[in-house]
Amino acid sequence: MSDWIVQLIDAGGYWGIALLMVLENVFPPIPSELIMGIGGIRVGQGQMAPVPLLVAGTIGTTIGNGFWYLIGHRLGFERLRPLVARHGRWLTLRWRDIAWLQRCFARHGEKIVFFFRFMPAFRTIISLPAGLFHMRPWRFAVWTTGGALIWNSLLVAGGYYLGARFEEIDIWLGPIANISVALIAIVYLWRLVTWTEEPEA
Repeated sequence: MSDWIVQLIDAGGYWGIALLMVLENVFPPIPSELIMGIGGIRVGQGQMAPVPLLVAGTIGTTIGNGFWYLIGHRLGFERLRPLVARHGRWLTLRWRDIAWLQRCFARHGEKIVFFFRFMPAFRTIISLPAGLFHMRPWRFAVWTTGGALIWNSLLVAGGYYLGARFEEIDIWLGPIANISVALIAIVYLWRLVTWTEEPEA
């Protein structure tokens, strides 16, 4: 996976970084760790400057997350009610689960969006419920940008100090991503197998 990422970064510079970070958040299998880590390597080689690199990467991250936020915002959580009523078993969701999640976002939405920026797989997914529950756009943008800036800074620092060895991250990054997906699948299958029909309130 790393070869074409390196080629796009070297060809597109900061614009390439921004584009890759947009794509990383729209299509989560593309790893931000590798993108910003390689950017950090280029900083160490004198081919990039850290501030423009972080600006490009963070803007790309925010735009990519905004894509899923807008989808959720346009849909709105009330439109999920007939979907949950009809396909709740296969979604392993009851309406009370949706209501509980809405209450969580009402109380702690900023913290949820911020801290999920540091979690593999979930850092993009969290943008969808943020939109569904109509978290204020400026709050979403601020907390997403803040979390992304910190995360990207850590990745750039890692690439800078580790140098070319950082590209070896692709060797263990793939298995970690696969394990995360497998755990999500296991939890889903467990909920599906143990599902019992209950009257909704």
